[in-house]
Amino acid sequence: MTHDVIIVGGGIVGLATAHRLLEARPQLKILLLEKESKLAAHQTGNNSGVLHSGLYYKPGSAKAQCAVQGLQLMLAFCREHGIAHDQCGKIVVATAPNELERLENLWTRGNANGLQGLRKLNPQQIKEIEPHAAGLAAIHVPQEGIVDYPAACEKLGELIRQRGGEIRLNARVEKMIADGSERSVETSAGNFRAKFVITCGGLHADRLVKAAGQKLSAKIVPFRGEYFQIKKARQSLVRHLIYPVPDPKFPFLGVHFTRLVHGGIEAGPNAVLAFAREGYKWTNFNLRDFAESLTFPGLWKFLVKYPSLCGYEIRRSLSKAEFTRSLQKLVPDIREEDLETGGAGVRAQAMLPSGSLIEDFHFEEAQGTLHVINAPSPAATASLAIGQRIVERVFAQMK
Repeated sequence: MTHDVIIVGGGIVGLATAHRLLEARPQLKILLLEKESKLAAHQTGNNSGVLHSGLYYKPGSAKAQCAVQGLQLMLAFCREHGIAHDQCGKIVVATAPNELERLENLWTRGNANGLQGLRKLNPQQIKEIEPHAAGLAAIHVPQEGIVDYPAACEKLGELIRQRGGEIRLNARVEKMIADGSERSVETSAGNFRAKFVITCGGLHADRLVKAAGQKLSAKIVPFRGEYFQIKKARQSLVRHLIYPVPDPKFPFLGVHFTRLVHGGIEAGPNAVLAFAREGYKWTNFNLRDFAESLTFPGLWKFLVKYPSLCGYEIRRSLSKAEFTRSLQKLVPDIREEDLETGGAGVRAQAMLPSGSLIEDFHFEEAQGTLHVINAPSPAATASLAIGQRIVERVFAQMK
């Protein structure tokens, strides 16, 4: 059997793409291949579940557009299908004088991106929303919230199957070969054929490009983000979401506080180089993954560019006391004994040979194929909007 489209990757972007394809053309024969035994096993299933509004992103960028549109689409999807979510809002807090100008820039960006209900807060108003937070000024972002992304993925999978789509688990893609007007996809679960192949491989996105015989423009470098959870007796320290003002000189946002949709408060993440693409602990080591990272010139250029940041992230990862000091900038009352080990996620960061991080969504196309190379945060929030963009690109080739 030849499918119309094969999608590689059972995270939220792959699932949303399959869903949007079948919404647009229910007659299509769709096959989704996932190498794990369940959907949403990696980035989607290990993030903090935040619904992002688009406050941080450059106006006009794909991230900004997809976040704003995708937030509304995801909220509507959750309401329609009973997915747990809460549009609880967040505050972005400036804790030092040199952050006030950057906070004002965020205000400008948020309004340019069309966010609704933004409000500037003085120190007293910060306390009214988050009594234990401290800052010189803040922005209240009421549109942000939290959601159960794994549940959303299960529902997307269910809808795909209901519309006649097929999902194959435990099917690791090993090679993709052009065969006339079709593509042959060789997997651990057998070989399949399709007129068009879309890869949404996350942590293995670059390897899928290579498996298709195409030239790589970027490398996936895995960064682990580690979290603590606040012990139950001290969870009153945080009501909603509390975020720092990002420093544009550095590539990572910094630690923050997130309320979880099924209860609890998460604090983090840091960002350290993972020794495996699916390395959720320091002890997880994969020789191939680690060797690929170490032999990639872009990583060394990145380390040279940000030596103090990289060193600090490692120190904070290894020191609970240092992690706590970072959190105290936002919530001074938090103590080391309030924290217990939480989960971790691994971010699939696309990096150029120059050492620069690709910050926006990034695709690579060839005849009969489309690869999603970079789908950073807010990809989960924006997944239904990203899926629609992918569908438009695919249909432009298939017409």
